[in-house]
Amino acid sequence: MRVVALAAHSRVEELAAQAREFGVKHVAIYDEHQVTKLRSLLPSDCRVHAGAQGLCELATLAEADMVLVAISGTAGLQPTLRAIESGKDLAIASKEVLVMAGELVMQRAEAAGIQVLPVDSEHNAIFQCLHSNATSKENVKRLILTASGGPFRCTPMEQLESVTLSQALQHPTWRMGRKITIDSATLFNKGLEMIEARWLFGVPIDRVDVLVHPQSIVHSLVEFVDGSLLAQLSCSDMCFPIQYAITYPERVDGNLRPLRLEELSSLSFELPRCDAFPALDLARHAAATGGTMPAIYNAANEEAVRAFIAGKLSFPGIWRTVERVMERVSPHTDNPNLSTILDDDAAAREYARVVINY
Repeated sequence: MRVVALAAHSRVEELAAQAREFGVKHVAIYDEHQVTKLRSLLPSDCRVHAGAQGLCELATLAEADMVLVAISGTAGLQPTLRAIESGKDLAIASKEVLVMAGELVMQRAEAAGIQVLPVDSEHNAIFQCLHSNATSKENVKRLILTASGGPFRCTPMEQLESVTLSQALQHPTWRMGRKITIDSATLFNKGLEMIEARWLFGVPIDRVDVLVHPQSIVHSLVEFVDGSLLAQLSCSDMCFPIQYAITYPERVDGNLRPLRLEELSSLSFELPRCDAFPALDLARHAAATGGTMPAIYNAANEEAVRAFIAGKLSFPGIWRTVERVMERVSPHTDNPNLSTILDDDAAAREYARVVINY
């Protein structure tokens, strides 16, 4: 296994250190203001690519067999499509790519004959359950995504109005970036995953459910028409799904910590509080509407989270903003192309900023 290219948004020191460690000859930095600094930290034979175009250039390198897309937000869509055009297998960790353009991405991937392998722990778990059972979609009753419930799982609804940024960033299980951590607190992350699962596994949204599982040991489940359940369990470590996506269909010993069932005190499950956290119902509506509505859902959430981080919006204001944008911005529902998706994404962002007054 050889790493041929690496990209980052702006963390040049870590990018350069990894490029040197693995002898990488191509790097991309999304923040074009960091190009000069990055070049100064790299060997002369390492080429620096910049901006959105730089990401696309990396995604089409002849040396690459697989492209792992792990870009938060909408910036991963164009590199993903370019990678498909170049015949690369995809490992997808950016749920927004399939939320915005799931139909388009999966159609192009199928036409190109490439594999789309999920890296999100929940979708990777479902992938393992389905492929280990070699079953047809007709035998699947529902997909069950698990959620930790976030830091406010038991917080009374009326107290959510006073939630602070620091509180929202205290995830009980995972250490992640600010955007995804806040999405986990609002359950928008799980809403995005519902839409992603709909496209990854080709099942209608009414057969995708969510259960809150605070221990984050069962990463997701598949229920079959005979009532049987298959689940994938492991320690809470993203190395498991990343490794499986990259080595599929093989399993290798990556020296990861094994799960000791005898050390677990309990595994508990509960229904999500959809009255307090409407993100799941909004996601179900977006997926059922189809077309560009999931892109509108995602764009409005991104703008609302940005405003919450900046102190311009309350915590419940995130889902209130998304709901208003979905009510106001009309989606294109008839096989939208990339241009239409990006147009409606921009329209949703513009109206979200109007709603927020930001």
